[in-house]
Amino acid sequence: MKTCLECAEKIVGREDKKFCSDGCRNAYNNKINKDSTNYMRNINNKLRKNYRILCDLNGDGKTKTTRAKLLSKGFDFEFFTNILNTKTGNTYYFLYDQGYLVLDSDYYMLVKKDI
Repeated sequence: MKTCLECAEKIVGREDKKFCSDGCRNAYNNKINKDSTNYMRNINNKLRKNYRILCDLNGDGKTKTTRAKLLSKGFDFEFFTNILNTKTGNTYYFLYDQGYLVLDSDYYMLVKKDI
């Protein structure tokens, strides 16, 4: 007799079933997939916040802003997902498809990567 991986109740139905219901399947997968530690959760929250800030400021896909404006919205420059170094020597910092390039005098060029 097979039992549900989530609640250990008896499973009725197909031979290859692992859960007694959709609710148990969802609960089990939510436990498996949740951020396993506060550290990971905090980093993911900072990435999400930075991403939302860039999206809000960069509605047109390419715009200019100041460091002060980014900081006033809570942007944290230590958290990004990847770096793109161009052939011309520019360094773009990206949060998924939203990125920024450091310009002179505390200005930043915000860009959106075509994906």
